[in-house]
Amino acid sequence: MTKPVGNMQPLLTIMQKLRDPQSGCAWDKAQTFQSIVPFTLEEAYEVADTIERIALDELPDELGDLLFQVVFYCQLGKEQGMFDFDTVINRICDKLTRRHPHVFTDLKSSSTDQIKQNWEKIKASERAKREQHSVLDDIPLNLPALSRSMKIQKRVSRVGFDWPELPPVVAKIHEEIDEVLHEVNQDDIDPARVKDEMGDLLFAVVNLARHLGVEPEAALRQANQKFERRFRGVETSAEANGKPMSEHTLAELDSYWDQVKRAESDK
Repeated sequence: MTKPVGNMQPLLTIMQKLRDPQSGCAWDKAQTFQSIVPFTLEEAYEVADTIERIALDELPDELGDLLFQVVFYCQLGKEQGMFDFDTVINRICDKLTRRHPHVFTDLKSSSTDQIKQNWEKIKASERAKREQHSVLDDIPLNLPALSRSMKIQKRVSRVGFDWPELPPVVAKIHEEIDEVLHEVNQDDIDPARVKDEMGDLLFAVVNLARHLGVEPEAALRQANQKFERRFRGVETSAEANGKPMSEHTLAELDSYWDQVKRAESDK
């Protein structure tokens, strides 16, 4: 077992050596803020995947990979005279202290709702200082679409733009389904209109998830995993039947699917 590292310096030193103009790694030296963004997103999803698989023994490795992304950005910032790792640490410490006055000052909050209200007031004040006056300001454009829809809806809900009950939320989904079907049943189908209505439908479904307290991105990942697991079972059944998938009828494949579902429910 390795000796615990008490500070960040070893990792910062490794990063600095990787970027050394003379002796560093050619790949690491070639990277920019923009070029490593895809790797950052990938590492974040690998952390999420590890947690969802409850493979917590793998989590330290995946968190280390994600932390390395932060260190990489800090090294780039340092090289360009913009910021370094200490800057990032100081900024997050200041932000957390500022946004938790009920913990770090004499201000006391008696409920979760009160804490949320204070949090929103503080964030609104921060946006105003940055000359961002809409509640929708500073929502990242590059968030996954489902997550960004959820964040938009949460923001507008906090200022009262929301249905207080479930029935109109569900009714809106039915309305959007009808509008999608209206477009696809036209004699001359306009793909742009179909896409537009499908977007409205997906947005409405996210709204239902929010009202039910379900994280849509996580729910869809779970649905993807379930479908993949069951389809692999269909493939296994088809192979055992001695002929390729393409030679089976849809009814036969549906029968395999039902068998897989029953087997899961019997466990």
